[in-house]
Amino acid sequence: MDQKREYINPVVEQRADPWVYKHSDGYYYFTASVPEYDRIEVRRSSTIQGLKEAIPVVVWYKYETGPLSANIWAPEIHFIQGKWYIYFAAARTTETQDGLFDHRMFALENESANPLEGTWSEKGQVRTRWESFALDATTFEHREELYYVWAQKDPEIEGNSNLYISKMSDPWTLTGEQVMISTPEYDWEIIGFRVNEGPAVLKRNGRIFISFSASATDYNYCMGLLEADESADLLDPSVWKKTPQPVFQTSEENGQYGPGHNSFTVSEDGQDVIVYHARNYKEISGDPLYDPNRHTRAQVFHWKEDGTPDFGLPVR
Repeated sequence: MDQKREYINPVVEQRADPWVYKHSDGYYYFTASVPEYDRIEVRRSSTIQGLKEAIPVVVWYKYETGPLSANIWAPEIHFIQGKWYIYFAAARTTETQDGLFDHRMFALENESANPLEGTWSEKGQVRTRWESFALDATTFEHREELYYVWAQKDPEIEGNSNLYISKMSDPWTLTGEQVMISTPEYDWEIIGFRVNEGPAVLKRNGRIFISFSASATDYNYCMGLLEADESADLLDPSVWKKTPQPVFQTSEENGQYGPGHNSFTVSEDGQDVIVYHARNYKEISGDPLYDPNRHTRAQVFHWKEDGTPDFGLPVR
């Protein structure tokens, strides 16, 4: 029984770091990195498959110069406290220093009922305790608290980025402690680069799961999983347990390479869906970041008897 072919993939071509959010109005809202890294688009559809044909609306363009002028990466759209927010990362330059880009994290806000309309206002940089490479923010609400999870470079720790969590006083301001919950340590997290990035939150079975992506953005890119008990203090690093092996990775058999930077949603009939990007070839000429063919894909996933998600393999 091929229970994981519900969607015709790719759902959207040449869209990396895909984020799909199903709103209370029944629409699926979609945003992702575009190959030009120069703008933020949002589209919507009443079905996941329909996102392919949905007309994207450009809601924000990069600046000519300054901290919002280069490499616009990994936007996410969230509905928080009655307003729409987009979180994204931007840089001053496409150049790297000591192997790192200079991204910082930013937020946009829109009060319209439909985020394809109205005005997106800039809420500025989401500031953390360091001024260092930072990206891939996501948010979730738990027990009436708003949390922010992101990837950032700690100047004292070798590698590109670790994962952090903090509470928020509003949707663009962190408050209190900022705690590291994962750092690249296993072999599969340090291929090419020492990377933990692209967190996405899934709440189920009395637990809070955070998926993340690791290693370089070629065929070595893969996903790991953190979990904590929902009653735990989420700002205590010791409550977060990491899978010792990847939970989603390249399938040579299915011809899908470097799956990752995912989001979670639910299907039209209420099943759990993982949305992610992957390439359909292994060998890349030049820097993988500038190969445009990371395509948005979607597939239903199921749950193991122990209450953890079973993502299976990236389907054909």
